[in-house]
Amino acid sequence: MLSTTEENYLKALLQLTLEQADKAEAGTNELAAQLGVKPATANDMLKKLREKQLINYEKYGKSSLTTEGRKQAIEVVRKHRLWETFLYEHLGFSWDEVHEVAEQLEHIQSSKLIDRLDQFLNYPSFDPHGDVIPSASGEMKIPAKKTLNEEEVGHHCKMVGVKDNSATFLQYVDKVGLRMNQPIKVLSRQPYDELIEIEVNGQKSSVSPRFAENIVIVCNDCELQKNNS
Repeated sequence: MLSTTEENYLKALLQLTLEQADKAEAGTNELAAQLGVKPATANDMLKKLREKQLINYEKYGKSSLTTEGRKQAIEVVRKHRLWETFLYEHLGFSWDEVHEVAEQLEHIQSSKLIDRLDQFLNYPSFDPHGDVIPSASGEMKIPAKKTLNEEEVGHHCKMVGVKDNSATFLQYVDKVGLRMNQPIKVLSRQPYDELIEIEVNGQKSSVSPRFAENIVIVCNDCELQKNNS
């Protein structure tokens, strides 16, 4: 049995290493920033996780998950994303509300409950934010991600996920009028400050590069070109 804090560290380490396909480890300062703690605090917990053979770690150096540590981290992520999906689809929570509640529910230890929840939801592949839900066997295929900030002017695309799950960001997404799988057209990019003008449902908005780099998209025009080639 792991404590809530130990599970949070494993999950954070997994998330940091999943952000880049070729990244298998993260630094202590990076992990501390992710969790909002001091590096010394993170160092103490990392030593405990190393003693339990859940991570590979050298003092104030890089950390990586062992096979067992990765298994435990993926299970926490699976529970979190299944709970987010349940709250969103069946209890009327908005997508900017589910993360905080799921942070509490993800530490429930009953595997039978989580398997029943997965079955009840008809084995979903993605949560309300477009993140992959790991399977019961721990399989977690992360698709290649392209962001709105990388899309070419004139292209049509659709939002399939977000990189920032914070309530303030998701509320901003709602304000702009973006919805999952909704068509977006990139109209222009300002050379001075790189503001991006987009059109959604006939409504034009200008968004910052920081905003755009947190919107995960699929390029519709690219898919058409691929199918026609």
